[in-house]
Amino acid sequence: MAAPAETGGRDLRLERVTKRFGTFVAVDDLSLTIPSGSFFALLGPSGCGKTTTLRMVAGLEEPTAGTILIGDDDVTNAKPYKRPVNTVFQSYALFPHLDIFENVAFGLRRRGGKQIKAQVDEALELVELGGMARRKPAQLSGGQQQRVALARAIVNRPAVLLLDEPLGALDLKLRRQMQIELKRIQTEVGLTFVHVTHDQEEAMTMADTIAVMNGGHVEQMGGPADLYESPQTTFVANFLGQSNLIRAAVSGKSGDDLVLEVHGQKVAMPAARRASGTDDLLIGVRPEKIQLAQPGESTEGFGSNALPGGVVTDASFTGVSTQYLVRMPWGQELMVFAQNLGAAGLLRPGSKVDLHWDPAHTFALDGSLDANAGVAHEGATPVPVG
Repeated sequence: MAAPAETGGRDLRLERVTKRFGTFVAVDDLSLTIPSGSFFALLGPSGCGKTTTLRMVAGLEEPTAGTILIGDDDVTNAKPYKRPVNTVFQSYALFPHLDIFENVAFGLRRRGGKQIKAQVDEALELVELGGMARRKPAQLSGGQQQRVALARAIVNRPAVLLLDEPLGALDLKLRRQMQIELKRIQTEVGLTFVHVTHDQEEAMTMADTIAVMNGGHVEQMGGPADLYESPQTTFVANFLGQSNLIRAAVSGKSGDDLVLEVHGQKVAMPAARRASGTDDLLIGVRPEKIQLAQPGESTEGFGSNALPGGVVTDASFTGVSTQYLVRMPWGQELMVFAQNLGAAGLLRPGSKVDLHWDPAHTFALDGSLDANAGVAHEGATPVPVG
């Protein structure tokens, strides 16, 4: 395998890019810097502007305003074939009459490239299809065809590789396998990958940095763990994973912690995890951070925050975990994911439970935000917030 491509520090930069379709603003004054050699994901629901952004970088759409640069080169108005960019789409777009070798070689031949065989062989080895060069696309599985499309895109060593929902046509098991493979390939070739997806797991599995898009702008950007553990808005909290958002009010401080009142109960959280300066908050706890205890059961090591008086309303065994809905005394249903360790039996609907978690696993958002932002986009039923 050859050394990773030298991209010469050619960051992809979008400077105040806007795209309007009539009166509809698809992308709204967007500024982004995507470091050279990184795996970057644009994540968001349908209609958030992520695909339009990708198409503007590819040259398939022209910005209404703003500038797109790759390194020091302004490519805002450059033709697609004049840009150091290739795109992999969800549809593989392979030539059915050409074998795999010629599909991958197609772009090299059009450009009058030299050492075509060596470059194609290297690209096919990279995607682990070295022994299939003379097969036709129809003889390959969907996952193998997607690998061919990827080999064809990277064989020219573009400065930026754009991936538009590339795994959407694959079944779940193969999609997860390809997520790992894509990350491996990106690391080996050292190209800048910009991946558009609505699949949060896909983005978190592969990307170094994720930009969560909503309504044509970036809601929050950061590493997967940062976004998941410390969302700054209710949209990000709900769209990236699942969150329990509970109304709370700041009632005081204890050292580095805030003391909060939640429906007559006192809970604590690190003051540094408050994303809002207001005292009326929505506190968030991820479902897997909560532990359930039945009244009278030992809670040693469960965390000092506790909300008593819950009743299990639903229990769904998923293999890895059991997912519970627990109705609290104020009427809100909270989600709890209990890892299946084989140490405890399934709690049945109607079971009385108390909720426990570590204060450090709490985050706090502005209480005036829409608690269901990011939920309704995916067709989920809004959960009442109490």
